[in-house]
Amino acid sequence: MVYILFDMKLGKRITLKDFEKIVLRKEPIEIPSESWENVKRANKILKTFLKGGKPYYGINTGFGKLSNTSIKKEEINKLQQNLILSHASGLGNDLPSEVVKGAMLLRLLCFLKGRSGVREEIPKILYLMLKKGVIPAVPEKGSVGASGDLAPSAHLALVILGKGFAYLEGKRMSGSKALRKSGLKPINLEAKEGLSLINGTQFMTSIAALSLIRIKKIIEYADYIAAASIECIGGRREPFQPEIHRVRPYRGQINSAHNILNLLKKSKMKKNQRVQDPYSFRCSPQVHGAIRDVISFCSEIVEIEMNSVTDNPLLFEDKVLSGGNFHGEPVAFAIDFMKIALTELSSISERRTAHLMDSEITNLPNFLTDNPGINSGYMIPHTTSASLVSRNKTLSTPSVIDSIPTSLNQEDHVSMGMNGALSLLEVTLNTSYVIAIELISATQGLRMKGLDKLSPPLRKFLKPILDTVPPYTEDREHYRDIEGVKDLILEGTL
Repeated sequence: MVYILFDMKLGKRITLKDFEKIVLRKEPIEIPSESWENVKRANKILKTFLKGGKPYYGINTGFGKLSNTSIKKEEINKLQQNLILSHASGLGNDLPSEVVKGAMLLRLLCFLKGRSGVREEIPKILYLMLKKGVIPAVPEKGSVGASGDLAPSAHLALVILGKGFAYLEGKRMSGSKALRKSGLKPINLEAKEGLSLINGTQFMTSIAALSLIRIKKIIEYADYIAAASIECIGGRREPFQPEIHRVRPYRGQINSAHNILNLLKKSKMKKNQRVQDPYSFRCSPQVHGAIRDVISFCSEIVEIEMNSVTDNPLLFEDKVLSGGNFHGEPVAFAIDFMKIALTELSSISERRTAHLMDSEITNLPNFLTDNPGINSGYMIPHTTSASLVSRNKTLSTPSVIDSIPTSLNQEDHVSMGMNGALSLLEVTLNTSYVIAIELISATQGLRMKGLDKLSPPLRKFLKPILDTVPPYTEDREHYRDIEGVKDLILEGTL
């Protein structure tokens, strides 16, 4: 299937599902001719304004604190080249290729809106790089999230100039070699093009979008995993009855309670005699539901950003306007909110796992192993879970509140959205491990109690886990099982 990337006539917006299809499932894209006309029209407007001789930020002036410095006409193109070279100051490990690919896609989409003024050659080389699999090598650190993701975007732009480094067919090589092997030629930048390539929130937005795609899978599975743990302790059903949730009608809470109750129907598992179960079981709908609602809110924010123009300045029919759409504040808030929500999900999951280790709760041997003592069972997977939750708590301190002025105080309030995004990547991975450990532990307990007593839908859900994780009869390495189940979760194959 070919995905039509942007269609002005249809008013088409890119969604998270579209983003997943293109970036992760590698569906090819097609750009309608009307979108290229948008780009050409904006470039004509830019050239008209330049003839007038007035100063326009970043076009015939310097940048940041140097915005009052006029640039000679014959040096305008060199200004754009220098901008990319000077801003390529990122450090650290290369970002995952899917993050860079997502950022390229979003930058291309931004150009097709026809507000940047670049020549057609700029979005076209981005399009061809995506098509041919040329993915720039972009260091992860260096962005403060305003004027957008400057350093990462500059490393992306280096490859367009035939500089820097890129990945092609999984191999890292010079940017010039990657272009040459793909039949592409470097571009010499003209007025505003360097600025348009780096001004914007595309990197933090790409990470936010990719994280949301994974988080939606994690939160959907969380209800199933909670249900498995409830079965393992012979948990009570009353907390999931619809009457309770109708009188506190948060959509996420209602949905989670409905999911868990349905998964517990037709179960033949013996119920415990406790009057109440611990909060981490009984309040799963309230916590999971609140997280679901946070993710819905963040999805709306990220989809707006994916479809926005975050360049600066922007070209309109009769004016050039310099503003602040590059400021990452909306996305930075959403990223921090996602970190907090995921940390809470990992926290409640770890608490359920801790209870699954306890014979007084499960009526099974401590640490879910026959012959405890000689066997440690699931003691240390739970310890790993506790470690990951503690790490998540550290990473979930909001990044957006930590602004540091740059550019001699011209850029005196920044979002730190990219720092938050890098933390979000780790929190998402950590949380997938934590719920994988809960799922493996619950599955072991249910094996010991008898899988034939489970409800049919829960038994069906657990089948891939049963196929991946052998029965635990004596101590063995756990890490392979945890990695395998984590992959099932993130790939959405359960």
